[in-house]
Amino acid sequence: MIAIIGAGRVGVAAAIYISMMELDDIVLIDIIKGRPQGEALDLAHALSILGKSVSVTGSNDYKDISGADIVLITAGFPRGPGMTREELVAKNAEVVVDIARKVVEYAPNSVNIITTNPLDAMVYLLYKATGFPRERIIGFSGVLDSGRMKYYISRKLSISPAS
Repeated sequence: MIAIIGAGRVGVAAAIYISMMELDDIVLIDIIKGRPQGEALDLAHALSILGKSVSVTGSNDYKDISGADIVLITAGFPRGPGMTREELVAKNAEVVVDIARKVVEYAPNSVNIITTNPLDAMVYLLYKATGFPRERIIGFSGVLDSGRMKYYISRKLSISPAS
C-alpha cells in the first residue's frame, strides 16, 4: 500500500498519477474531516470509468497507514505573502514532526518520500524525527522547479516546452 499524507493539490495529483499506473492501493490521509474521503471517492469513480483496479480510500485516521510500503508526505503550509523561509521552516517543522511520529508508529518499515518545503530542511528533520535509515528518507521537488524553469524559458523564447 502507498499512503499519501496530505490531500491537497500535490497529494491528490500524486494519487491520480499513482493510481493511473496501478502501482498499488492508495490511502489518502488529511487532518481536514471529509477532504481525503471526498478526494478518494472522486478518484475511485474516475478509475472505474477507466477500467483501473486500484483501491483508493480516504481517512483522517493514521491507523489506516498501517503496513504501508511507501509513505508520501505532501502535507504542509505554503509560503505565504511576506513569510520568510525561517517562518515556513518553523510552521512546517511542527507538521513534519507530528507526521513522523505517526509514521514510526503505524508504518515503521516504510520508505518515505517528502515534498514539504523548504525541502532540504524537512528531509533532514524527517530523517532525525523518524530515526529511519537515510536510504528510507527521500526528498522530491527538483522536477517541479525544473518544470517551472522550462515553462518560463519556453514562454520567453516563444517555443514549446517540449522543444
